[in-house]
Amino acid sequence: MKSKETTSESELKITLKCFFGFEQTLGEELIELGYDKIEFLNRAVRINGSWEDVYFLNLYIRCAISILVEIEHFFIKSEDDLYKKAAGIYWNEIFSANKTFAIKGAVFSTLFKNTHYPFLVLKDAIVDCFREIQNERPNIDLKKPQVLFDLYIKENEVTISVNTSGLPLFQRGYREEVGEAPLNEVVAASLIRQSGWDRTTTFMDPFCGSGTILIEAAFLATGIPSNIERQHYAFKNLNNYDEKLWNEIYGSAPRIVRSLPCEIIGSDISDEMILKTRRNLRSMSFGRFVKTSVLPFDQVTKTEEKLFILTNPPYGERMETDIPELYDTLGTWMKHSMTNSEAWIISSSEEGLKSIGLKPTKKTKVFNGDLECSFRKFEIYDGSKKAKNEESYSEE
Repeated sequence: MKSKETTSESELKITLKCFFGFEQTLGEELIELGYDKIEFLNRAVRINGSWEDVYFLNLYIRCAISILVEIEHFFIKSEDDLYKKAAGIYWNEIFSANKTFAIKGAVFSTLFKNTHYPFLVLKDAIVDCFREIQNERPNIDLKKPQVLFDLYIKENEVTISVNTSGLPLFQRGYREEVGEAPLNEVVAASLIRQSGWDRTTTFMDPFCGSGTILIEAAFLATGIPSNIERQHYAFKNLNNYDEKLWNEIYGSAPRIVRSLPCEIIGSDISDEMILKTRRNLRSMSFGRFVKTSVLPFDQVTKTEEKLFILTNPPYGERMETDIPELYDTLGTWMKHSMTNSEAWIISSSEEGLKSIGLKPTKKTKVFNGDLECSFRKFEIYDGSKKAKNEESYSEE
């Protein structure tokens, strides 16, 4: 077998996975963090870096689901080739036999009749390596593995990586309470960044639910990493884990603020949801500065200053609501009560979005979980531009 130098500080191929439609958004975040050489992939971006970058990005990145480090990349001509190549890796140098592991990924290859089979082949190669060298084997845990590998096969091209995040990075660690239809934290962070919010204009979510959008906006505005409360990272279970380096990165991260650079406001018709929002906010230093109230959106008023609205209203998928009526009222409220504002709305309801009665100036296809959604920008003007924006929306 050939040895794989996982502890080397030579450049690693680091892949950051994201949700569909947010590749460019993730790339822009990486540029802001100082990474300028970026390769865009399908639902992912790739950079080169070191293990220090892996640790840093697991803490600081907001728009990625997981961070993979490539272990090996090769080509095969048959099923047997996959085992032979995988058996050529010293798996015992990557993790120890007392750690549980699992393999996930995707297979798009005519070489395999059963797309699940390659995962079994890789599992056998890993187990056989330990048996041959150490006369022991690690156990598999499909639900909560300590070490997670990613197998990607496209025709005859194979990439094996280690998932350094483990649990998806949207499991931030700060959310104690959730609503009936919570927005994924990574999706929320990605929507905020994609919207172009300047982090100084007053930010409002009139359907705040359990507060995910508000919290991610506050994290972004303050510069505090969204994962500051998260404790579990799979890279801590690898043999090359550098605890001192991680403690330096984590210890130097900002976590305390005495004010917000702008107002962040949330409301919801449900007092139960506002209570959940406040509970989720209480562990953060900025929590007391985020203003929340129990109000239906159409009773929320604004001052003369410009307002930035980003919200995730009910779609009618998991919560029973008269969607056309709700969105019609939303559009009326925006036109008459929220002038001189910019509003971004994510929804899977095409009927609802049409009922708003405003023409969007921008729209993007995104996903919230398995739901295909549209993320739309509405510029709400007063005076001469008002009529232009009151045109009924017709599909382009």
